[in-house]
Amino acid sequence: MFIFVLIVVLSIVMYIFFKVKILTLKDQLMMHYTNAKARIALGMFIFFFAMNQYLFYQTKLSLYIGIVFLFLGAIQIHYGYKLFSFYRNEIVQQMKQEE
Repeated sequence: MFIFVLIVVLSIVMYIFFKVKILTLKDQLMMHYTNAKARIALGMFIFFFAMNQYLFYQTKLSLYIGIVFLFLGAIQIHYGYKLFSFYRNEIVQQMKQEE
């Protein structure tokens, strides 16, 4: 159960890190790329927070709410990964064009 707490804390720290990093970037493509990484971190936070809360309380209400949060977290992770892959490929293509 300690591992879930560690993952939750690390994922929220990474989310905040990526969101602050966006403020320093000038390139729109890098902003979208960093935002995709932030979305993955947010999804991991939601997902593992739901798992931790269910394991801590173990009630029917926490189960139902946890299922909703697990679903939302999985959607955030999936969509963030799709965006991450897309923008990573765009950055690679842009770097090839600049050569």
